[in-house]
Amino acid sequence: MAQSSISRLRDCIRSLNYAVSIHAAEELDDDELTILDLENIILTGEIIKRQRDRKTREVKFVIRGHTVGGHHAETIVKITPLGSLFFITVYRV
Repeated sequence: MAQSSISRLRDCIRSLNYAVSIHAAEELDDDELTILDLENIILTGEIIKRQRDRKTREVKFVIRGHTVGGHHAETIVKITPLGSLFFITVYRV
């Protein structure tokens, strides 16, 4: 299951089928990261945790990967009802 999920997330990146929350965009700026870093976290990363939202029951994924510069970073994402990837937040670790 994990491999098919990360494959699906990577497919969204490769097809540019994603959106970035305002919060994630602010975190990118705060941590001096770019959209390319965000994409690279998914492309090089792995799912380290699954979370379920208590209210909406949506599944969120915590992905640990690398920035373009090789730094460790994590992002939290979900798949929207329309099948696109949505970045909730991002941070360096």
